[in-house]
Amino acid sequence: MVRELAITVYLFIFKILFNLFKLSPLKNKTVFVVTFGDNSWYVYKQLKKMKYNGEIVFLKSKRSKLKIENSNNVKVYNFETYQIFDTFFSIYHLATARKIFVDNYYGFLSAIQFKKEAECIQLWHAAGAIKQFGIHDPSNQLRTKRALIRFQKVYKQFHKIIVGSENLAKIYFEAFGVNEQNILRSGIPRTDIFYNINKIEDIKKKMLRKFPSIKNKKVILYAPTYREAELDSFRLQIDYKKMYEELGPDIIIMLRLHPAINNHSGHEAYPDYVIDCSRHFRMNDLLFVCDYLITDYSSIPFEFAILEKPMIFYPYDLESYLKERGFWEEYDEFVPGPVVYNTDQIIESLKKNSFDYERIRQFKEEWNQYSIGKSSETLVKILYQDDEIVLGAKDEYTD
Repeated sequence: MVRELAITVYLFIFKILFNLFKLSPLKNKTVFVVTFGDNSWYVYKQLKKMKYNGEIVFLKSKRSKLKIENSNNVKVYNFETYQIFDTFFSIYHLATARKIFVDNYYGFLSAIQFKKEAECIQLWHAAGAIKQFGIHDPSNQLRTKRALIRFQKVYKQFHKIIVGSENLAKIYFEAFGVNEQNILRSGIPRTDIFYNINKIEDIKKKMLRKFPSIKNKKVILYAPTYREAELDSFRLQIDYKKMYEELGPDIIIMLRLHPAINNHSGHEAYPDYVIDCSRHFRMNDLLFVCDYLITDYSSIPFEFAILEKPMIFYPYDLESYLKERGFWEEYDEFVPGPVVYNTDQIIESLKKNSFDYERIRQFKEEWNQYSIGKSSETLVKILYQDDEIVLGAKDEYTD
């Protein structure tokens, strides 16, 4: 109740300021509201490459790890933090921009109404989804009626939602209650790098210099899904000792946990066998150097499938997670790899090479239908075709 009251007061103040700033004319300006940042970064780089001459503003939430600094052409603010002046100017930029990109759920959208000429584009932060969210999130049953109404108002603000496949479009129809006119089939911007062979090779060399121990080894990336209830009591559900004994020293495990996990417990005893990459490394960099992926409910497989590498799915808490979060489809039938429930089954899958590579390729095509290496360029050309932007610049990927 207290939390709802605080949200209501904050949104009321936000609305007043927004409406005040909305009296100013719209400017040739693009605003990125970022939590994850990957897709926004690729769109930003494409705008620069295509000589966009408008103002660019980044509003970074407190969870954002995106590294970008203020410059002559770019303004950066800390958004929805205790930095009052940053929040004040953030609201001004939101009210006066022609293009507003968001990559997550933002409650402020429920309290405002953009001008008719402005456009809000939802980039989201995944190329696909196993877990239910939006209208179908099971946790909605525990929320207040006021909160549910607020969610619906947020979803109605999305003028365009970027998708990489018809499968993802169908999910957004259900999750956000949007219509066909809201879907933009340009592909997911951050997948562009998966088709840039030269860039991938450069990343591999960089990672090899950083981790020389992975040379001539089979690298397994273990990336379990973030579980909020386990932040301080997390226990790795994998037996490294048994894996080492059964698979031998030619295997290296890269561990990628959520940065908020405070207790990694266990891997420290195997410094030459397990590399903790939970912080300071981009997920894509890890995907490019690994040979196998082990995960559970993450959205990583949708992009990893582009590389056509094998995956093992390890949902050790499947029944409880299903009740808590819900899935869009039957888990065992949906994922493109063997489903295992303990370390012994992981070892068996690796030893027997129990992977259906045709199924992986099919999964790739189903979920990356429009993500074919030109997503950022396609998106910018569609959204800015009537704006002041120079198109047709040399097509060269920059990171």
